[in-house]
Amino acid sequence: MTTTESGTVAPGDVAAETEPEASPLVVRDLTAAYRGEPVLRCVNLALPEGRLIGLIGPNGAGKSTLLKAVLGLVPVLSGEVLVFGMPYRKRRRLVGYVPQRESVDWDFPTDALDVVVMGLYGRLGWFRRPGKKEREIAMECLEKVGMAAYADRQIGQLSGGQQQRVFLARALAQDARLYLMDEPFAGVDAATEKAIVGLLGELKSRGKTVVVVHHDLSTVRDYFDWVVLLNREVVAAGPTDEVFRPELLQRTYGGRLAVFRENGAPTRAEG
Repeated sequence: MTTTESGTVAPGDVAAETEPEASPLVVRDLTAAYRGEPVLRCVNLALPEGRLIGLIGPNGAGKSTLLKAVLGLVPVLSGEVLVFGMPYRKRRRLVGYVPQRESVDWDFPTDALDVVVMGLYGRLGWFRRPGKKEREIAMECLEKVGMAAYADRQIGQLSGGQQQRVFLARALAQDARLYLMDEPFAGVDAATEKAIVGLLGELKSRGKTVVVVHHDLSTVRDYFDWVVLLNREVVAAGPTDEVFRPELLQRTYGGRLAVFRENGAPTRAEG
C-alpha cells in the first residue's frame, strides 16, 4: 500500500510500485466525467491478479464511474486505462461486467436463459449463433446460482434478487479474466447474498480478478482480500488488513463515517 501523509495515494506511486506488465487493470492519471461533471480526478491504480477487490467509498465518490470509465461508457477527460497491458477495446473479451440493477431494462422481452447465453457472444464472434452447447453452458451457470428452475421465465417477472443472480450467471458464462461488478449485493435477499459470496469464491479459486463496488463496511473483511478506498481520487489501495483501517476510512468518508466496534471494524457508513 502506498499513501501520502494525508492518506491519499501519491500520483503515479501505485502504478509505479505494483504494476506488472500483465496487471488485470492499470489506471494512470485518470480524470473522468459523468453527465458533463468531472467525477474522478487523477486516479492512479494497479490491481493484482487473482484477488477479490472491494471498491469502497461514500455516495458520489465515483465508484460506478470508475468502472464505466474502464469500459468506455463515460467520457475520459485525461489519462489512460490498460486491461492486461492493452486498451480495453483490445481486451473486451477478457472483461465481464455486472451493472447496477437500476441501469437494466427489465421489460426487454427475453428469458433468463437467453440473458445468460448473451455472455457467450464474445466467444462465438459475429457470425456464429448460439447452439445446444452454449445453452447447456448457460444452464450450468444458472444452476450454480440457483436459478435453473427459472430458465424460461421472462426477466422482468423475476424478483430483484433473482434478476441479480441471472446477471451473475451471465458473467460466469462469459469466463472472463477480469470481472467488474457494480453493487451486486444491493437490495438482495439472504439467499442471493449467499449465492454471490459463493460465486466470488469460485471465481477467485479459478484465478479470476473481481472488482466489486460495495457499501456494507461490516462485511468487507469477510468478502474481500484487497481494498480500494475511493473518494473522487484513490485514498488508499492494498491488502484488506493494511488498508481497511479506521484512520483511512475516516479520510475516505470524512464526517459521514460513524459507529466503530471495539476491534476497529466499522458497522455503518453514512453517505
